[in-house]
Amino acid sequence: MKLIFKIAKNELRNLFYSPVAWFLSITFLVLCAVFYTSGIGPWAKSQDVSVMNDPNFKGYGVSLTESIFVNGEGVFNIVLQNLFLFIPLLTMGLISREINNGTIKLLYSSPVKTRTIIFGKYVAVMIYNMILLSMLGIFIVAGLFDIQSADYGLLLSAALGFYLLVCAYTAIGLFMSSLTTYQIVSAIGSFMLIFILTRIGVLWQKYDFVRDLTYFLSISGRTHKMLKGLITSNDVIYFLLIVYIFLGFTWIRLQGAREVRPWFVKAGRYMAVMITALLIGYATSRPGVIGYWDTTAGKTNTLHENTQKIITELGDEPLEVTLYTNLLGVGEYSGFPQSRNNYLWALWEPYLRFKHNIKFNYEYYYDVADEDSTIFRRFPGKSLKEIAALVAYASDVNISMFKTPPEMRKIIDLKPEAYRLVMQLKYKGRTTFLRIFTDNDFWPDESQVGAAFKRLTQPKMPVIMYVTGNLERNIHKKGEREYSFHSLDKEQRRSLINQGFDLDTVALDYQDIPTDISTLVLADPKTMLSATAISKLQEYINKGGNMLILGEPGKQQMLNPLLQQIGIQLMPGILVELSKHETPEKIIPYITLSGADLAPDDYLLNLKKSKGQDSLRVGFPGAIPIHIIDSSKFKMATLMTTVPGKSWLKAGRLVTDSVAPIFSPQEGDTRENSFPVMLGLTRKVNNREQRIVVCGDADFLSNYRGGGAFMSMAFFSWMNYNQFPNYTPKPKPADDRFSTTYARANMMRIIFVWILPAILLILGTTILIRRKRQ
Repeated sequence: MKLIFKIAKNELRNLFYSPVAWFLSITFLVLCAVFYTSGIGPWAKSQDVSVMNDPNFKGYGVSLTESIFVNGEGVFNIVLQNLFLFIPLLTMGLISREINNGTIKLLYSSPVKTRTIIFGKYVAVMIYNMILLSMLGIFIVAGLFDIQSADYGLLLSAALGFYLLVCAYTAIGLFMSSLTTYQIVSAIGSFMLIFILTRIGVLWQKYDFVRDLTYFLSISGRTHKMLKGLITSNDVIYFLLIVYIFLGFTWIRLQGAREVRPWFVKAGRYMAVMITALLIGYATSRPGVIGYWDTTAGKTNTLHENTQKIITELGDEPLEVTLYTNLLGVGEYSGFPQSRNNYLWALWEPYLRFKHNIKFNYEYYYDVADEDSTIFRRFPGKSLKEIAALVAYASDVNISMFKTPPEMRKIIDLKPEAYRLVMQLKYKGRTTFLRIFTDNDFWPDESQVGAAFKRLTQPKMPVIMYVTGNLERNIHKKGEREYSFHSLDKEQRRSLINQGFDLDTVALDYQDIPTDISTLVLADPKTMLSATAISKLQEYINKGGNMLILGEPGKQQMLNPLLQQIGIQLMPGILVELSKHETPEKIIPYITLSGADLAPDDYLLNLKKSKGQDSLRVGFPGAIPIHIIDSSKFKMATLMTTVPGKSWLKAGRLVTDSVAPIFSPQEGDTRENSFPVMLGLTRKVNNREQRIVVCGDADFLSNYRGGGAFMSMAFFSWMNYNQFPNYTPKPKPADDRFSTTYARANMMRIIFVWILPAILLILGTTILIRRKRQ
């Protein structure tokens, strides 16, 4: 051990007696300083302006630690992207310098073992790497002072990732330095080897064995989790194995120069080092073996506790996941073998962390719906088999791995899933589908995965029943006014069917309302409800059933006979709100704090946290206010209301394609400070809280309006007592505000970018000059 440190001390002396180490140190310091100060300056300036305009400024609502250090042009992100430029220049002379100077022969003739030489030189560079880390530490400490409640756990995790990566690069550079006497060749070789290890993870991914091998060897993305604050045992072990591999290779190379051995003995040693590393890497990267440590303050890299509870309900029974990939379907590339590692690690790793016994199967096929002629028009004169062969060739996959339509239809009917890329989950003999979505995220998130898990464990899912028979909005149609988007559309991430709800319709003139449903929806009937229908609805309400009722201007009479029984009615007329950009019937009411209590949706939670300092509005393309006539039957809360002083109730006919309307009391127009357009009604019935939502607009839930976005999910969740959807709100980051000012940030820029590098330059120049004089 003493010899190792003596060699390390001598190597450090050589490093700092050469201009290379000083040049790299100064460049590294300037790089860190520029990106830290250029990141913090604009944020601090923006905060100063915000505080001047609003003394109640609460912060940015995002993690500034992430923004300054790891996102985009964050300090760690930029440093790690450019680290490969530094280390080869540092390590290029570690061994080759000894060979060129002839000192390697002295080392060989001494009683010093080869491994001692290697460890001594490697320890020296590890110490230099610590110096680089300490330079980064300057900005970490500065961040702790400049950012209010900075997430130090994330910073320490990112620092660990940096140090492991730089040590891995060092081991690579040390090995390349042992292969040649030319330092430039050694540096270029290190660049090339790092590049190969960075890109090897995308090579030969369609072959099973090679895919796992190259994916393990790839160094690309290995620090990504650590930059986000998640330390995993397999990533740490990977870097240790890279160091082991290249230090082992270096020992074999140098030891081979000291002894005469057959070539196959040397080759066997290389193979032994590689095979042991691969075996250890494989054994330590299996689900159930990997350890996780989420160092972030808000545990942002860990599944929400709601999702964890759902996974706990699965118990120890195995879960089987089959990915069905249609060569001619939507999302097919993400299901191909070359995308499998991304599928497993990007989508499923967070769940494998808590449930290890998930078995993954893969089925490949080609098929189209019988009535779909689109693909045949693209390939005129070709059969489906010929088309599949052409597409497979273009996609660089083997057509033989894909089942034909008859073969696949014998196994499973995927027509209801439109032959898209889809996953089928199987647990204790029960199955459900988990879908992909054609948005930026593509894969399902915690909400959809949690809902799918619930379908496997719960005996019955909540049922939302839509009333039909009087030209109500239809959940099976995709027209502009219809309701498929938020309900049954399997391609929509937020649709109720993908959030764990079952949906159905009921014609009240011929059918009874089931007693076990979660919510009944009556949406904009165009014709008068029959006495039978009203009787059944009243009976349902009297028994404590939850209900959503939506009306439209001009059709108040269709719903008022029912609404009057619960103490409210839709007022005659239509609300008018003048706007520079929209026609007057389009109003934009805001969500009240009572409305923000509906569900733990991120938008609503942020509204609650603002405590009235902010607002959240939803567009209503034609609405009517709701009037309370008897408040004794229900406890009533206004969920959405018009902006005070902005609207009035137009009594007569509203012309929307002419000049702006004028408030006219003579014609019966009425003006109030604010008109409620959505009410929440509650009362106790049979020891259970009954919940009813009444809305003066039905269009905002329509397909044309995006299905009501987050608001529709919120009141359906509320009427289901917030059991579904599986909301996973993340805590508001505490580090969303700076402790510094723009003036101080400018001063720090001068210190970090100019003064500190200048001091380092003077120190390095002084040492080098004194060394030269000696």
